[in-house]
Amino acid sequence: MADRETSTNGLSRRSFLRGAASLGSAALPGGTLPHGQQRPAGPPFRLAMCNEAFASEKEKQSFAETCQAIRKAGYTGIEVAPFTLSDDPIAIPAAKRREYASIIRSEGLTFAGLHWLLLTPKGLHVTAPDKALRERSWLHMRNLIDFCADLGPDGIMVLGSPQQRAVTGGLSKAEAAKNFTDGLAGIAPRAVERGVKVAVETFSSRRDDVAIMLADACAIVRQIDSPGIRMMFDCNNESDEAEPHATLVDRYFDLIEHVHITEKGGPYPGTGSYRYKPVLSVLRRRGYQGWLSLEVFDFSAGAGKIARESFKYIQSEIATLE
Repeated sequence: MADRETSTNGLSRRSFLRGAASLGSAALPGGTLPHGQQRPAGPPFRLAMCNEAFASEKEKQSFAETCQAIRKAGYTGIEVAPFTLSDDPIAIPAAKRREYASIIRSEGLTFAGLHWLLLTPKGLHVTAPDKALRERSWLHMRNLIDFCADLGPDGIMVLGSPQQRAVTGGLSKAEAAKNFTDGLAGIAPRAVERGVKVAVETFSSRRDDVAIMLADACAIVRQIDSPGIRMMFDCNNESDEAEPHATLVDRYFDLIEHVHITEKGGPYPGTGSYRYKPVLSVLRRRGYQGWLSLEVFDFSAGAGKIARESFKYIQSEIATLE
């Protein structure tokens, strides 16, 4: 997330760090530092976990129990899927929202944001040809911005939900993409007002989507040109990208506000073959200050084990960074 600390000359801390890093890398050919000089470590990574593993049919843990387990495993943030709290999260009253926010804080966690935004209530679709349906769906997104801000400051809203934004109803991909971009532009002012960032998630293997590749998301974000609309990187979703993930993260770093850590297909980190270190190295070098958020789809190992083993594995990968 954006660093709001500024120096007396008006430069942001992130800009200062980038400048310092570029000076350091220019010290010797190839970015090598003078003998005996160590490259300053980047800001420590912040690790969060998505809550749905604890809300599955197998687990059905309360929100307080979920927060306790996530914090006990070592994470400092929680990312929430709204459907785990209610079939109609917008209808959750203010008092209950304050209760959720209080639980997060009391368990020593920070609210990272929301994901799976359009799964409930049923029937939402943000690119459909039906204008009334689109308007209702984007109103839901606008209301979710308020819900997100009520749970905690500086929240990220990961806009994935591929079924609810796929090209449908006889539209061309260009028409669907315009509906998607126009809808995002419409909610951008509310996101800025409430201190929320909506991050476009990509799905490189879904040919019926409006933002397949990271380049697509980048084009949409740049067209809207609002601090409230950004993009994110998901280790699982970029399998069909032609270039190495580290190269892509480096290219789009300035627009990436959030990172999902997972294995291809949804098991927990360390049980698959994904190589996290190249991506983590770029994030460390570039001074990434957002969340590394664990998202898992295969809950068969049990939520507690998933949380503990994933945290240990991610930390072991971070520990090997230069």
